[in-house]
Amino acid sequence: MLKRVGSRVIPEKTEVTTGKASFPAPFQAGLEFNSPAHGNWNIVHTGMLVPEAQQIYVCADNCMRGVVLTAAEMNAAERFSFVIVEEKDLLGGNLEDVTIEGVTDVLNRLHKKPKAVLLFTVCLHHFLGSDLDRIYGELENRFPEIFFMRCFMDPIMQKTGPSPDQKLRHAMYDAVPETEADPGGVTLLGSDFVLDKTSDIRRISEQNGFALRETAACETWEEYQKLGEGSLILDCYPAGKFGVQQQAERLGRPFLYLPGSFDYEEIQEQERQLVSALEMLKKSQTNEKLVRKAGNEDKSHSEGILGITGLDIEKEIQSCEAILSHAKEIIGDTPVALDYLFHPRPLGLAKLLLTHGFKVESVYLDSISPEEKEIFFWLKEKVPELKLISTIRPEMRVRTRCSENKILAIGQKAAWFTGSRNFVNMVQGGGLYGFDGIRHTAQLMIEAFETEKNPEDLIVRKGWGCESCI
Repeated sequence: MLKRVGSRVIPEKTEVTTGKASFPAPFQAGLEFNSPAHGNWNIVHTGMLVPEAQQIYVCADNCMRGVVLTAAEMNAAERFSFVIVEEKDLLGGNLEDVTIEGVTDVLNRLHKKPKAVLLFTVCLHHFLGSDLDRIYGELENRFPEIFFMRCFMDPIMQKTGPSPDQKLRHAMYDAVPETEADPGGVTLLGSDFVLDKTSDIRRISEQNGFALRETAACETWEEYQKLGEGSLILDCYPAGKFGVQQQAERLGRPFLYLPGSFDYEEIQEQERQLVSALEMLKKSQTNEKLVRKAGNEDKSHSEGILGITGLDIEKEIQSCEAILSHAKEIIGDTPVALDYLFHPRPLGLAKLLLTHGFKVESVYLDSISPEEKEIFFWLKEKVPELKLISTIRPEMRVRTRCSENKILAIGQKAAWFTGSRNFVNMVQGGGLYGFDGIRHTAQLMIEAFETEKNPEDLIVRKGWGCESCI
């Protein structure tokens, strides 16, 4: 007898309550399902942030399909090239030569040489023990005017060590030269999106006279290379921390990791650290000026002219409370589902909404970040009935994606799996940060609640915010 698979429900393998969930892996690992929600950025999207650069992938054609389509679907195919590896190239044991000659041929065919090449080697290079130093060394000798970035597309390494995404964010900044620091500049690295104009980091930096440079805002190779001039290096996106911290050390700059958060106290502490770091920079700059002006002048005078100011925390929190209260009045007891793709701190967002009266019923995630360990155990104790639902368990392929009642979904995966047409269409935190990020999130929730969208059209597009061929 035929059975309709679309109505199957397998909750015992795809969901668990916080009260029964384990940290950091609430679900059993195994075969994985890839949902049609494709707004998250992958290594192709991120690599395109390097202006005037060419991406070249060296791999078999079965793996090439996905990355080629990503470049095409963001209308950036002209900045993407590839070298196909065939079986004879592996049996002959000359993958190094295939890579070198293939990349050379690609570059010679381009009408204009790029300023940089993001060269992606793959799993095959690992399997055969390819001499990557020889590959890059020979290419650098042939094209001394091009900077070659050592990038990887090796999903076999996903579960051990830094991911391809983390290694890419490190390699991207190898091209940033060591240079003299700009006393009036701060640099933000590691993120895919420019911070909102009203974000806390931008407001604090600019109101104290520091220009904020960002990777995603660079439009030319010259602008990109000036990222290293910042006197302070910041990162607010978790995937960027691995590489950005190492690059800050190479550049000889102080580094601050200020991950996006939905907790008032954590935001306040992060902004205290930022203000303190800016004070140190300003004090150092002022002292240097005083020493140059008069070698015997009392440097303590600099304390009175620093002028570093932070945000008015009390007013910031009050404005957050006001917009959250307003959002609750509009949204009422409508069930809320959210996911990890919207923001790296999904449990933090769940806690914020729950403590402000919202009816959060489920969080779509597959693992729990160490950064959210404390929040997880708070939810485990205070809200043990909150559902954690996997997005990659194979059973999710046939899970029913509809509801008789209206659901407000925050994030593309939550929208896809609930079938909601009232959803916040954003990934990876967008440009949200700090108290302003909380207010912006609440406003996006109101807009999503009041206006329907078509998930089948929007969230299948690769790379949120990118141009698309669809």
